[in-house]
Amino acid sequence: MKTAIMGFGNPVRSDDGVGMYVIEELQKIIGDNDAVNIFDMGTAAFEVLFGLKGHNKILMVDAVVNSNEPVGTLFKVPAEEVLRAPQDDPMVFLHGMKWDQALSYSKKILGDDYPEDIQVYLIAVENTKLDTVLSEEVKKAGDKVVQHILEDLKLINV
Repeated sequence: MKTAIMGFGNPVRSDDGVGMYVIEELQKIIGDNDAVNIFDMGTAAFEVLFGLKGHNKILMVDAVVNSNEPVGTLFKVPAEEVLRAPQDDPMVFLHGMKWDQALSYSKKILGDDYPEDIQVYLIAVENTKLDTVLSEEVKKAGDKVVQHILEDLKLINV
């Protein structure tokens, strides 16, 4: 089974960079591994279309604003719960697309090759101001996501 782990966010927008933080921490622990591909997606959601192919399992990490939960609250949801419906408009601006909509396009384009097991970790954030430092609450939540992913992949003893 091949797994892709994708981290999203903007590392110069404070807590929005938590997806990058998780990816960096996992890369330090997992390193090169034939069964796991780690992708720093930044804010480039359209590349999700291509990153999914050939993987059985996908784990995604991103920040979520306006969740009405305390900063650092961690959510784990099946991707089906957060998919945004694809738009059949041929003029969809690809650079303005978010990953949830990109997943919907992927599902449509990949058909039978679309992975069945896609889980999304979302971390509640407030601060997305220009800054490269994560708040302590969000960093702690990012560390929890790293541990959850290692447990999920049965790599906890790596």
